[in-house]
Amino acid sequence: MLSRLAEERATGVLTRERGVLYLVEGQVVHAESPATPGLDVLLTTRGALGSDGWWEAVSEAGADRRVGRFLVDSGRLTAGALELCHLGALYDAAFFTLGPSSGPARFRYGVAHWIGPVRPVSVDAVERETLRRRDLLHRIWPEPGTDTEPLVRTGRAVDSALPPRQRTVLDQVDGERTASDISLVLGRPGFHTLVDLRRLAAAGIVTTRSPTITSGPVAAGSGPGSSGPDGSRTPQEAPATPLSPVSTVVAQAAEAAQASADPDVALLRRLRDALEAL
Repeated sequence: MLSRLAEERATGVLTRERGVLYLVEGQVVHAESPATPGLDVLLTTRGALGSDGWWEAVSEAGADRRVGRFLVDSGRLTAGALELCHLGALYDAAFFTLGPSSGPARFRYGVAHWIGPVRPVSVDAVERETLRRRDLLHRIWPEPGTDTEPLVRTGRAVDSALPPRQRTVLDQVDGERTASDISLVLGRPGFHTLVDLRRLAAAGIVTTRSPTITSGPVAAGSGPGSSGPDGSRTPQEAPATPLSPVSTVVAQAAEAAQASADPDVALLRRLRDALEAL
């Protein structure tokens, strides 16, 4: 669909499950996704622009769809700084928008974003960068659960040589936050956070939070000493023999390996980390 829109030089907005892409004459001019901070957060969190300056630009030039131009003309940002930050935000949001999705894609013709023209990017360039990023993540750590699920620390000792960037991300891992949550807290591009978290997962320092298994209600007639329809005693199901810690580790690692695109690597790492924790 995106390639067809590029061929017909369409102008409008493409909406998918995890974000939107704005096109002008078949080129991508802006992208947004709830999975990663927007341009406003990236500019204000890093100190390139004060929040007051941002909202003044939106108020003064948003209706005319010239917010980017206003920031440059008013001297709040240089053209180069705006271009670099906008391109980073565009590729970042496009990565999440173009990710695997079960939802439908829709395109509304004629819709423009209020940021206005900054630096158009070809659809081919956006698609190439998206595929390059997917390949990089898979090479770092092949299990994608760290991208979307709540994360916990494994308890593995943290090397003093851990880069400050990864340590900052690790400090936000609390058993509740996802990668997107951490990106929003830090005001950091979402893809950069995914890279750091996958490296931490590959090192055995973080993992996804295991789901809590709750016992359901006991069905009628299934309890000890229950009777069948004819009044006879029904046999009680024998309790399962608990697995030893090592057997449990092997079973969990094997299950993870089956779901991985690179089972040998996943199995060995899970076995190593779990056995060290015994």
